[in-house]
Amino acid sequence: MLTGLATPRLTPRQRQITALAAAGLTNREIAQRLGLSIRTVGNQLCRAYQRLGSSDRSSLGRLIGLA
Repeated sequence: MLTGLATPRLTPRQRQITALAAAGLTNREIAQRLGLSIRTVGNQLCRAYQRLGSSDRSSLGRLIGLA
């Protein structure tokens, strides 16, 4: 299964951000919760999508093992 292989390739911050995105939070909400800029959240999600081979939020939960 992909989840076991994909998650270790993410940094701890990327795992944290993708988990919040998979839970339905917006980039703005994630940024406020973690004390980051919205742009940083967007950049981290973009990198996580690339590493996971995904292009959208809807598959994040499944790819990181939350769904």
